[in-house]
Amino acid sequence: MAEVHMHELNTTTIDGIGSFCLRSKKSSNGYISKNNWLNNRFEEGLKYIQLFEKEKQVGFIEYTESEFSSRVVYAENYLVIHCLWVSETGKGYGTKLINKCLEDAINRGKAGIAVVTNSETSWTPSKDIFFKNQFELVDTAPFHFELFAYPLKKSNLPTFPCNWEERIERFQVLTILRTFQCPYVDIATENVMAAAKTLGIDAKIIDFRNRDELMELSPTPYGIFSVIYKGQLISFHRLTIHSVMKRLRDIIN
Repeated sequence: MAEVHMHELNTTTIDGIGSFCLRSKKSSNGYISKNNWLNNRFEEGLKYIQLFEKEKQVGFIEYTESEFSSRVVYAENYLVIHCLWVSETGKGYGTKLINKCLEDAINRGKAGIAVVTNSETSWTPSKDIFFKNQFELVDTAPFHFELFAYPLKKSNLPTFPCNWEERIERFQVLTILRTFQCPYVDIATENVMAAAKTLGIDAKIIDFRNRDELMELSPTPYGIFSVIYKGQLISFHRLTIHSVMKRLRDIIN
């Protein structure tokens, strides 16, 4: 395998290199919002590590301390992985990035690493790479969410909240709950709003201002994007306008 090297984004280098997702549309609101979000998170200790083979980016990992995470998990003294992406499987890229996170967790004296996965969407990392790297399944939640952990110390394992049904039922008006940890949230929001306008449905947007709000209100462990209508979850990832309209009509009818 050709030599690979890592590059860590920070407030100095982000303007030049930028984040990976949506980088083909650097003038889009979603990309700009993501980079602004990253700049604010770097001071909290968030890490955004890019992996390069020669000059080509072949992967990245984003993780932070649990108290600043965008995932709805109780994981005291853990690092929480937000995103893990590689351009090609079978080359060890994912393992290199996970090992970087593991090294950081050890150096910071953390109790371990946690990550949320979901087999129904590509918006979360695949659980396969974590099984391969000796993570263990420690909890599950509705809508196919799974919580994996790599413990480094004897302490309480990470868990999900238990009141998911209650969280969803509190929203009857079409509601989008979001944070800009993902640049595609902007596009996902536009599609929901366009579908709602076509059907004559009023919609509101809740932007999480801090982790306390996210931990209290988010209807799924994913945290960064949810759409609810009449006490039913429409989606936690981007849908086309047509798909949103279909799901809304199913509820109306």
